[in-house]
Amino acid sequence: MSSDFVDWIAFNMIRGIGPKTANQLIDTFGSPAEVFAASRQALEKAGLKTETILELRDSVILDQAQAEIERLEVIGARVITQDDADYPGLLREIHDPPIVLYVWGDLESLDRPCLSVVGSRRCTTYGINAAQSLARDLAAHGLTIISGLARGIDAAAHRGALEAGGRTVAVVGTGLETTYPKEHAKLQEEIISAGAVISEFPLGTPPLPQNFPYRNRILSGLSLGVLIVEAAEHSGSLITARLATEQGREVFAVPGNITSQTSFGTNYLIKDGAKLVQHWLDVVEELPAETRDLVFGVERPLQQNDSATVCHPLLDAIEFSADESAVLDLLAADVPSHIDQLMMSSDLNLPRLMRALLDLEMKDRIKQLPGKSFIKRL
Repeated sequence: MSSDFVDWIAFNMIRGIGPKTANQLIDTFGSPAEVFAASRQALEKAGLKTETILELRDSVILDQAQAEIERLEVIGARVITQDDADYPGLLREIHDPPIVLYVWGDLESLDRPCLSVVGSRRCTTYGINAAQSLARDLAAHGLTIISGLARGIDAAAHRGALEAGGRTVAVVGTGLETTYPKEHAKLQEEIISAGAVISEFPLGTPPLPQNFPYRNRILSGLSLGVLIVEAAEHSGSLITARLATEQGREVFAVPGNITSQTSFGTNYLIKDGAKLVQHWLDVVEELPAETRDLVFGVERPLQQNDSATVCHPLLDAIEFSADESAVLDLLAADVPSHIDQLMMSSDLNLPRLMRALLDLEMKDRIKQLPGKSFIKRL
């Protein structure tokens, strides 16, 4: 392993040097190794504080970087730098790209067209349903779904991609081995097996609030566009949407109830020019021609503006019994219905109702929530 590679990792570990300053220093001096070799006067001229200069000139940081590499080998992860051919091309284009990326999983997932799906942690059933459904359909048609492993919409997006047997990548605001939130440990394992978990932060970095805006620029930077599913007025997802606009990416939003706090952000984005999304085709129609060709093949199934009336091709082929149809008619995608309510409204006895619900779950048309409540899948 080259000393230059260790220099990149060590440079990323220096306190007081963020992505913007790191890129400026590399532009000025040529490489992390040359920053470490620079004189104190040159570093002061570059605007660095005394404590940062002292850390740069202390060889201990190189020992820490070597130990970092050994820890990564133990967990089966790796680091790529801006000098590596594997560094994602789209991410390289943004204003302040991370100088290194810690990668746990298969980076080849980013060779496919990528779309970020993000939204509120405190989301509604409607939001989870929409995020999971859209991510599932987009992943099934070849797109890699990128999100942030957070509670709520992010987790729903990852799970939708996994349900489709597709690719998904989590960009996190912690060190790789620090799962946040902790209850997503199993989900993180599934993501690593079907894609990758990525971070720019050294191992052991805790989930500090200031880390997540940095994380958000990577979410949008890796993607052709960002799809927002539910966002409150001051949501971090709106920061991601703003970063996407600054980076020249497409911005998409799922509309919501005008009285819902979690729909304020998405409705505002649509009013401000974001593409309204009701169906996965609404997203794909706005992506570059080569991406549309990859999804549609040579012959496109729809003409422009036809996506709003399309039916899901898999659902068209499904046949429902009379009991299943009766239950489907009673269920909504945004408001859960308890089993007792369904019994009273459907006139079905409990065995028939349970059979219909089970069959509809097997056909992936409904989802059971905690407490014996059910919603219709979008």
